[in-house]
Amino acid sequence: MSRNNALEQVETYFQGGEFFTDLAALVAFETESQNPDQAPILGQYLTDAMVPRLEALGFECVLHKNPDAGGGPILTGARIEDPSLPTILTYGHGDVVLAQTEQWREGLRPFELMEQGDRLYGRGTADNKVQHLINLAALESVLAVRGRLGFNVKIVIEMSEEIGSPGLAEFMKANKDRLKSDVLIASDGPRLQPDRATMFMGARGGISFDLTLDLREGAHHSGNWGGLLADPAIILSHAIASICDARGQIQIPAWRPTSLTDDIRAAISELPVNDGNDPKVDDDWGEENLTPNERVYGWNSFAILAMTSGVPEAPVNAIAAKACATCQLRYVVGTKPEDILPALRRHLDQHGFQQVQIEQHERAFFPATRLDPANPWVKYVEDSLTRTSGQKPHILPNLAGSLPNDCFADILGLPTVWVPHSYLGCSQHAPNEHVLKAVCQDSLRLMAGLFWDIGTGAP
Repeated sequence: MSRNNALEQVETYFQGGEFFTDLAALVAFETESQNPDQAPILGQYLTDAMVPRLEALGFECVLHKNPDAGGGPILTGARIEDPSLPTILTYGHGDVVLAQTEQWREGLRPFELMEQGDRLYGRGTADNKVQHLINLAALESVLAVRGRLGFNVKIVIEMSEEIGSPGLAEFMKANKDRLKSDVLIASDGPRLQPDRATMFMGARGGISFDLTLDLREGAHHSGNWGGLLADPAIILSHAIASICDARGQIQIPAWRPTSLTDDIRAAISELPVNDGNDPKVDDDWGEENLTPNERVYGWNSFAILAMTSGVPEAPVNAIAAKACATCQLRYVVGTKPEDILPALRRHLDQHGFQQVQIEQHERAFFPATRLDPANPWVKYVEDSLTRTSGQKPHILPNLAGSLPNDCFADILGLPTVWVPHSYLGCSQHAPNEHVLKAVCQDSLRLMAGLFWDIGTGAP
């Protein structure tokens, strides 16, 4: 009975084909939370795929109705070996974004796991089905070898993350006692590089909204009215240009964070910002006095996700009546989320764009979070991953993307450590989503080693 036996156990699980079979079964559930027609499948994923596996692991499971009518069901489970032992909370989400079936490469189907070379294709592979499957398989390997985990473990699996986790925060507030734990150890998002583990302890927040300028009823002939009628697209373009300069530097003072301290700079100074593949980082874009990794991990970024005026698919010779831009701000700790849109309103008014309307999207977004890299759990997980892989993981104070870490960090008050099992080029949220077999194999070993180590003594 040894740590190596647990690593061998999970290696056999991968090499023997069980991993592929299990992942294929999960991918086959068409759990599109953005598609109301698939609502029944969300519950089936929990009852048919998750509950049997968790109960076989010794979990007592409870299926909960989401407190938000717009959200999917939530599953909780607990395996308590001894109340005096440390308790680990873990998390996953079984919902996926829309399949975009017609846009996948020929021969690929979103809800059928397909193996091509070192890639396993399927919707939800990277985000997030493979990630919680790996963690469950790692727990199983430790239990098979040791006969016990040596710690308690609780789990939350939700079915609404891809629509902003509606109801999750309310659920956490109502279930603090049920979910009481010592630390969150979970998996989502990508590694910074495929051949090296990544840890992150928080995430950037995000807010999305529309900027709209509606000047009149209907469009009017550009020959007869050009030069006489204000063009909403031109005005809106200048309004947007006042938010960021020509290289994307934010011009709203309240949107410029104060949390990029020397210790955070040091923590991210050597991190890569991509895995060496396309697209190439534009060095002349973003905050001029920051390094690329400081821009993506320690700063805020503003983006135009879409912009329309007139009829783009069939332009006509007319001055449009309306222009609209869908915008997003990704923000780090140190930005006041409650003042993001009020600050934008003040800025636009001061620059003469009182007519531009701001409409926040109904889709929820996640607040920014960040755990102190000096937290003992960070060092503990780092040492375990290093022991298994032979190299130190990349350590991020916060992920560049967003996820519901605030529910665990702020509501439950837990230190949060995420160990992702995907990579930057995985095409999550896009056609041809996939995971790398090599990353999955490595991640199974890393998590089996980590859970073995926690069972021998947590910090």
